Amino acid sequence: MKKQIRVSGVGCCLVDRLYNNISFSSDAFLAYASKERGDGGLSPGHLVLKEEFEAFADKDFQAVLAELTEGREPDKINVGGPCIVALIHAAQMTFDNRCEIGFYGCHGDDHNGDFLRSSLQRLPVNIEQYKQIGNLTPSTDVFSDPDYDDGHGERVFVNSIGSAWDYLPDELDDDFFQSDIVVFGGTALVPRIHQHLTELLWKSKEHGCITIVNTVFDFVNEKANPHQRWPLGKSDESYQHIDLLIVDRDEALRLSGEKSLDRAMEFFIAKQTGAVIITNGAKEVSLYAKNDLFGSVGVKKLPVSKFITRKIREKDYHGDTTGCGDNFVGGVIASLIQQLDRGEKRLDIEEACTLGIVSGGYACLYIGGTYFEQHPGEKYQLMAPVLKAYQEQIKS
Repeated sequence: MKKQIRVSGVGCCLVDRLYNNISFSSDAFLAYASKERGDGGLSPGHLVLKEEFEAFADKDFQAVLAELTEGREPDKINVGGPCIVALIHAAQMTFDNRCEIGFYGCHGDDHNGDFLRSSLQRLPVNIEQYKQIGNLTPSTDVFSDPDYDDGHGERVFVNSIGSAWDYLPDELDDDFFQSDIVVFGGTALVPRIHQHLTELLWKSKEHGCITIVNTVFDFVNEKANPHQRWPLGKSDESYQHIDLLIVDRDEALRLSGEKSLDRAMEFFIAKQTGAVIITNGAKEVSLYAKNDLFGSVGVKKLPVSKFITRKIREKDYHGDTTGCGDNFVGGVIASLIQQLDRGEKRLDIEEACTLGIVSGGYACLYIGGTYFEQHPGEKYQLMAPVLKAYQEQIKS
């Protein structure tokens, strides 16, 4: 009997309150738009902490929210967060593989915490290590403008870290470090974990884990040092212990301190990162690998899905871009699980990136990052023709 593959992830899980069709060119939005880096204002594609935004606006956030949304309720309230959403999607894509995917994180003792626990019990991720700490559950208000960037869409995030401030590395038990794959997802929103990434990654590698880091906009460090590159743990030694780093364009530039994606990739390579994937919205995805896990793959680019691009431009389009990056990561993780389940000794990063691109794109076709299935395998079946179309696209 084949060994069960174990995946454990730690990082961001929160309540997403999604507001669609918020124009980033409206007077209400522009009144609270960022003027300079790290000032606490709203900026397309970026995250700001609620407390910092209130200082910038000199208003209570609820008052501003009423202005931005014209007093309407969220279009959707959903499970969000760069770690949990990625793990959920990975579990949905590997429903017929021998694997167990577990999440380590925290919620508060409040209504939002009850909502998340009850929602996660309906999803295929083990939440035994999802604990109640403190009173305030992390949450994000997400404003989406589908017309931004020539119709490709973009979001703005106002985040409350809540009890995640108090989630400590000691919460990661021995079982976490006995996993085949460990995922550190959006840990900038779980500050104590993020500060200790260097040691946690080292310990993971000492135990033989495959290490994956996917990042999120790091407003804590953006605010503290807006003109310096973001740290990743206590030192750049972190990069040496990462088997696969997944970042978007803005995160790549801010982590590297460079002005172009090519230079950012050179930075990650120079820091001896095992493999790197850089996403760039509706533009090409860049990838690179040089380690025992993936072998040697020179820097190359893969296009986004033409099928998805056409769907987004149709008149009856009703999705948004929330969770696209998280689902991209989930698709990559799912592909690695599938390859390990097949017994592959060396994994194919292009194959992983292919499922990531289709997964991220498919998330644009519904509102919110987390998809609730009616039965196991439903999302996989819905995505199958999109994956086939993309495989044919890149072959040609």
